[in-house]
Amino acid sequence: MTIFIRSIAATDKKEDLAAAATAFRSGSGKSNMYSVDSDVFSELPGSPFAYWASQDVRRCFAKFGPFESGQRAVKQGLATADDFRFVRLQWEVLDHISAWRPYAKGGASKPFYQEIFCRVRWKNNGVEIKNNLNERGGIRSNVWMLGETEKNYFTLPGVTWPLRGYRFSSQAVPEGCIFSVAGKMAFPIPDEKLASLAIFNSTAFDAFVMMLAGRVVGAQYEVGLIQRVPFPSLDESTKKRLGELAKLGWRTRYIESSVDECSKAFLLPLQLRHRLDGFDRQAISESLSDVLKRIDEIVFDLYGFSDVDKAAASLPQVVGEIDELDEKAEDEGEIDETPIDDFSTILSWAVGVVFGRFDLRLATGERPQPPFPEPFDPLPAKSPGMLQDGAEPFHANSGILVHDIGHPHDLAYLVEEVLNRVDVSVPDNVRRWLQRDFFAFHLQRYSKSRRKAPIYWPLSTASGSYKLWVYYPSLNNQTLFTAVNDFLDGPNGKLTQVSRECAELRMKGSGRSRDEEKQYETLQTFEQELTDLRDTLLKIAPNYQPNHDDGVQITAAPLWPLFRHKPWQKVLKDTWTKLEKGDYDWAHLAMAYWPDRVREKCKTDKSLAITHGLEDLYVEPEAAPKKTRTKKKAGAAE
Repeated sequence: MTIFIRSIAATDKKEDLAAAATAFRSGSGKSNMYSVDSDVFSELPGSPFAYWASQDVRRCFAKFGPFESGQRAVKQGLATADDFRFVRLQWEVLDHISAWRPYAKGGASKPFYQEIFCRVRWKNNGVEIKNNLNERGGIRSNVWMLGETEKNYFTLPGVTWPLRGYRFSSQAVPEGCIFSVAGKMAFPIPDEKLASLAIFNSTAFDAFVMMLAGRVVGAQYEVGLIQRVPFPSLDESTKKRLGELAKLGWRTRYIESSVDECSKAFLLPLQLRHRLDGFDRQAISESLSDVLKRIDEIVFDLYGFSDVDKAAASLPQVVGEIDELDEKAEDEGEIDETPIDDFSTILSWAVGVVFGRFDLRLATGERPQPPFPEPFDPLPAKSPGMLQDGAEPFHANSGILVHDIGHPHDLAYLVEEVLNRVDVSVPDNVRRWLQRDFFAFHLQRYSKSRRKAPIYWPLSTASGSYKLWVYYPSLNNQTLFTAVNDFLDGPNGKLTQVSRECAELRMKGSGRSRDEEKQYETLQTFEQELTDLRDTLLKIAPNYQPNHDDGVQITAAPLWPLFRHKPWQKVLKDTWTKLEKGDYDWAHLAMAYWPDRVREKCKTDKSLAITHGLEDLYVEPEAAPKKTRTKKKAGAAE
């Protein structure tokens, strides 16, 4: 027999170890001491060093079959080999079904529900990824490893989990999604999906995962680990109870996400959310805890855990280690959960209302709250809080608004009007916030999965005193011309107005007063800035052919001189440099600027040719001649 001492939860491990040693010598023992014959480790798959598991718990591996058996499976997902080319955030692309599929990439350690922010290029079953070859002619992606039968698992509903974390937790993946190598998936028996989701989020299931990993806390949750977890048989009554709890847990987390404007569950910002159904974060947290507790009670009984086994499985939290593991999980899942202030969230929502992104009527009571979806339903093209197709927007616009007091498309004035409509007191500094702080906030919130994808673009003069706000989803090849014709030139254009005022003061000559002289100097500077803005737009506009499939970063790159936010400007300038060099010739924008270069590459790169619809240019390379083996002559020197 070997004595094991479990001090994982102790604040002072040295003191805890000394106390355990004293207790052992006195023969009294402690609850964190385990006397185990090390030969029993071989009873578990892989012989993990799970000294804390009782004999009854170990017998579960013989009593119940592994999860992967019969109709159940656990699979590794797709690695594109070039996420910058093949992965987008959901608001970057307009096609959410045929060409760009929802892409589950793991996520944070939260139960039941996860945000699927990404989309993967999957037109014609991923033909571009499958033909993206390396120098030796092999497929860069792991698609070849998945095999022909694995494609059947893509788009099926199932259960996913983060790559690692303090505690194993799983989330429902809706029908129609592709899953990634980081977002591995389990596929339960169809009528056990919800019950399986509940079991996967139970403390008992986590205990078995830890046992197989040979770890007391935290693990890397690879496919082989989850495949071997023992899975109980479910009668109809138990299946129903667990399914109802899983649905309740999923809905609780879905409601929790309904205040995040990037979420597919979004309804209204936090300050307004209670108007729909009395949204209460504390009540949500308590409801989720109750669901998990009730699931644990059922699942512990299914596996036959004793009270001692339950205590061993339910480890006290080890704060430092939890934080470290969960930070890694969130970094790999690339979900930003940074707290944000109420002021910024409601103003950001109001900006979306003005542009026609969000539906004001949910806040005013003119539109009822939409029904909740089911956990495995296909993801909608829009969140319920977005303006639905055919609905009248708050303010009709061409996708361009402006920072200009008195202008009918003045963004600050319109945001204040939205706040007035929903009876929210208007802060004094709305215009200042939009002018100085909004874009940095927006860039941070709309950057996920290592992609930066802001959708409200401030194109401004050198000093930043005049801004044209361009809405990325409405962008087309006429947007820059519209910006010049409707906002700068023309009878009511800003440049026309300023030039007129300058001319009037210029004509006064030496008759200008001191104040008029200062005004004249200011107007001259402003006129030159507006002229430079117009000239830059007109220089870019003729060749500018935006395509949303390219994504935000590529599409915004030619406009880098007009962004004043330095970190974003640098990203775009670097992107433009790489575009010029030919690093991103898969982009439609590259074809618009350098068509000869791109067409030449299409002759030897099938994936590139497919992307640009130029497969007729591609020439298959000649097959390398097979080497023939010659027999050595008898007596030849070795």
